[in-house]
Amino acid sequence: MTNHRPALYKVAEIRQIEQAAHAALPHYFLMQRAGTAAAEYVRRLLGHHDHVAVLALVGPGNNGGDALEAASQLAHYGLQVSIYLTGDPAQLPADAQQALQHAQGSPATFIDRAAIGANAWTLVIDGLFGIGLARAITGEMSDLVKQINTLHCQVLALDVPSGLNADSGAIVGGNSGSIIRATHTITFIGDKPGLHTCDGRDYAGEVLVSDLAIDPQLFPLASMQLNHVALFSAELQSRRHNSHKGSYGDVSVLGGAHGMVGAAVLAARTAANCGAGRVFVACISEAPAYDSVQPELMCRLAAHIDFDSTTIVAGPGLGDSRTAHDFLVKALAAHTPLVLDADALNLVSMEAGLQQKLAAREAPALLTPHPLEAARLLGLTVQQVQADRIAAARALAARFNATAILKGSGTIVAAPSGIIVVNPTGNPALATAGSGDVLSGLCGALLAQGWPAWEAALAAVWLHGKAADNLVQDGIGPIGLTASELIPAIRAMLNQLVLQQHIRIIAPGGLPQS
Repeated sequence: MTNHRPALYKVAEIRQIEQAAHAALPHYFLMQRAGTAAAEYVRRLLGHHDHVAVLALVGPGNNGGDALEAASQLAHYGLQVSIYLTGDPAQLPADAQQALQHAQGSPATFIDRAAIGANAWTLVIDGLFGIGLARAITGEMSDLVKQINTLHCQVLALDVPSGLNADSGAIVGGNSGSIIRATHTITFIGDKPGLHTCDGRDYAGEVLVSDLAIDPQLFPLASMQLNHVALFSAELQSRRHNSHKGSYGDVSVLGGAHGMVGAAVLAARTAANCGAGRVFVACISEAPAYDSVQPELMCRLAAHIDFDSTTIVAGPGLGDSRTAHDFLVKALAAHTPLVLDADALNLVSMEAGLQQKLAAREAPALLTPHPLEAARLLGLTVQQVQADRIAAARALAARFNATAILKGSGTIVAAPSGIIVVNPTGNPALATAGSGDVLSGLCGALLAQGWPAWEAALAAVWLHGKAADNLVQDGIGPIGLTASELIPAIRAMLNQLVLQQHIRIIAPGGLPQS
């Protein structure tokens, strides 16, 4: 049985579920279910190929047992299956020993290392290491991993790609470790956060969850989940006819130091295109007369903005001058929603007083750091942040009493309470100058329209990533996509979601028939 739960579970939680299930099930039952689920998935992936050659890589633990069970079932189905044992079969755990006996009694062939490079494989099953790997893959196993990564075929990882930390998404051992690059991953019992953030998205490929038909009551309430529209759909409200620009709030983008007005303009354009009633570019230096591309924006000196009457997006192009600092103090003191990005975050990281002002705010605050900005705020290195992005996002949210968006591959959204959401949308097209300014402007627009900070953050990162996904699907990027191109795509997706939500409300059973 396979499904895709939005919930994400850490390794310790998976172990608890597994132990509870073992207590109620016969010996070996879960491994047999895992092998069956993997074998069925392989058959779906291969379709009706006439000449199929499957290689199963068997490691020293129960992950290897899952691979053996899948291999024996595939061999009984009539596929050409070869098995490579990486260690001493006598050292396999008890369940894996039983799987080995099944495989030895099947039509599968056991091969040596030399045969791996002498065959053309259709698919490789990665059963080397599962979620329990604690040390970097090195030596001969590293050589094997590198060899597999050169093969031109599909690779199905069982549970997680060997070498991936299931909790953090980092490569076990960092730069000294090796990792299987899978095209697909079937993960067992519950989904793991590491498959969806940091290095996970590069190495896990398409992820399918098989719960192994475990009783749902054995699953704890998850503190983490994947982002999806249902988490913020209640805020997707259709606009009333009897409304005006004042109904949808003001956004002021505080930034625009000399030579950096473009960042503030990008954020402001996004806010205007995503529903804010009025948008101001609040420049701390000289203000341009107007924006020729988006003349609806009002370009003002920051000194002329009433920060207590507007949602503030502080940071795009703000700089680190004394003037920037003083305006940030005013923004932190305002009793209105606040988004902190870019230079505003760097200024906060440099002064304990600003950190205290941020943590003491009663109005909603939303932080949008990239890993370097997060490292500065937490007094860590970028490597430490990336080694556990979830812990870093949680620390930011708790320390500053704010909703934290830790940008990157698999953006993490954290609430001060510790709740975590991992965003599945987005692609490398977002690795371009200005995309963060677009995200902060989008956050500001949603806050100005009355969205709670948590739902605004979830919707903003989902829409931001989905817009990039849609553009790439249409052939625009990922190479060379510019931040400005994201703005109309975000607007289109936001309107589409609002329309879909409206249809669900007025016609739960579908569109009305004429």
